[in-house]
Amino acid sequence: MSSKTYPRDEWQVPAYHCEEFVERKSSYCICVFAINEGNKLIKQLGCMSELADRIDIVLADGGSSDGTTDCETLQGLGVNTLLVKEGPGKLGAQIRMACAWAIDRGYQGVVVIDGNNKDDVSAIDRFIEAFDAGFDHIQGSRFVPGGKHENTPLTRLFGVRILHAPLLSIASGFGYTDTTNGFRGYSRRLLTDNRLKLFRDILSHYETHYYIACRAPRLGFRCTEVPVTRRYPASGKVPTKISPIRGNLQVLFRLILTCLGRYNP
Repeated sequence: MSSKTYPRDEWQVPAYHCEEFVERKSSYCICVFAINEGNKLIKQLGCMSELADRIDIVLADGGSSDGTTDCETLQGLGVNTLLVKEGPGKLGAQIRMACAWAIDRGYQGVVVIDGNNKDDVSAIDRFIEAFDAGFDHIQGSRFVPGGKHENTPLTRLFGVRILHAPLLSIASGFGYTDTTNGFRGYSRRLLTDNRLKLFRDILSHYETHYYIACRAPRLGFRCTEVPVTRRYPASGKVPTKISPIRGNLQVLFRLILTCLGRYNP
């Protein structure tokens, strides 16, 4: 695999505010993406706090107004750094913000996870092990041996198994099983590759995860899936930022554009 480093002065990164509570202690960090997740985020960070000696915990916030970015609270939960996006864009902009900051701070790998307390954070150690083994793109999957899922809405299950994963697998040349799962890991090599060119404003929504997953195998990076567990509530509202009709159609639309190479440099 031959590649060049993406020049830092060409990166397009949204404006953001940074509060670093503790200096870098690990080779890897985990970035938790959140916006107004309330108590779900606090519970998740509480579960993650015991991992703070093995991986630096970073809250990559999209501009919450629910009080979950209180610095004293976050420090008490073992959070290393708070990043708050101030520029335009949605999840993709949060990803670019977090990854750019992580690279600048010297991390060799970035694990990313949603902050809505659906994922079993005990799987984080598997991502660390995969980084140590030399993998560049690590996809968490509920559907590989050892993975689990509970109360997954049937529409979600159908969408990922019948449409999303098969389409992205064909486009990427890698046999993915759980391509809508936001629990992933990206190596520094991958994020800074000049052929990937991650840091572009066109990557500002859900397509960012799909784009990286699609390009990484095609560019010769080492890819793998690790088992994870995702639990949806047995009753009540599904914790998600994707609306049932318009949101899911946008996800499918951006997936198709990704598969057709729309976001390639």
